[in-house]
Amino acid sequence: MNDTAQENTGEPKTVSIEPVATPEAAAGTGHLLGAADIRRIAADAGVSPTKKFGQNFVIDPGTVRRIVREAHVDADTHVLEVGPGLGSLTLAILETGATMTAVEIDPPLAERLPDTIAEFMPEASGRLTVVNRDALTVGPGVLPQFADTSKPFTLVANLPYNVATPIILTLLERFDNLDSFLVMVQKEVADRLSAEPGNKIYGTPSVKLAWYGEAGRAGVIGRNVFWPAPNVDSALVSFHRGPERGSEQLREATFRLIDAAFGQRRKTLHAALKKTVPAGAFEAAGIDPTRRGETLTIDEFVALASAVIALESSADAGTQTETEAQA
Repeated sequence: MNDTAQENTGEPKTVSIEPVATPEAAAGTGHLLGAADIRRIAADAGVSPTKKFGQNFVIDPGTVRRIVREAHVDADTHVLEVGPGLGSLTLAILETGATMTAVEIDPPLAERLPDTIAEFMPEASGRLTVVNRDALTVGPGVLPQFADTSKPFTLVANLPYNVATPIILTLLERFDNLDSFLVMVQKEVADRLSAEPGNKIYGTPSVKLAWYGEAGRAGVIGRNVFWPAPNVDSALVSFHRGPERGSEQLREATFRLIDAAFGQRRKTLHAALKKTVPAGAFEAAGIDPTRRGETLTIDEFVALASAVIALESSADAGTQTETEAQA
């Protein structure tokens, strides 16, 4: 879904986000989109929400303003939005004075968005760049405005629910300066992204996201703020990037172990990783091979990957020495 868009007793507390009548909305000074605006713009543009792109449009100004406040966006923030759709969240971001880029996969919506901003918030038009592209294909070359790694930016988006996790992980991998995000996703996805070890929904997305930083639930959102109303619950996930963990080689090795461990999550690490982890790696990393992958923290996966790299490097060096000696 986008604006074009389990069992754990320690589950984080969430706050329900429902439509509210804000002073700005009541005064009509915010120029944000309500239900009638959304339907009119969609009709004018010949747009109907499609399941292909996971489109459910936010129709409540109070909700998008709360999302922007939770993301701590202000006039100094550089924002990336994925899946802006008809512009509900886009207008709320621009209302803060922020400069932003919106990446939209659907050509009619990408073409319409600047017109919507010009109609409802013309003074903000110069602070918006629209890119008609699949978010999974963008990088610093496509979005040069985010290429300077010394200048952090944030992702604020109502993500397409069917590809939310790949979008998040892809952007974090390609943009070292993606410093934080606040995204709306399906509630089950939010639970997985923020899950802790030992939770039955803790899995590949949870651990891979933890490589980059710390995620947490930031609230739940009612179905009645969307048009059309979705058949699933929605939730917000917040994220802040942590210190650099290591090289690209280490990240790739860690992610391979994560994929293998959770590919057979009911098996012990020894059984699930027997084709991946050489003898001695578990001992070197201080990890009991009879544990299951679902009990390991990201730090333990990194330690195991480091041990694997070290042992493989040692073995390669030994082979090279032997070859040279024979020569």
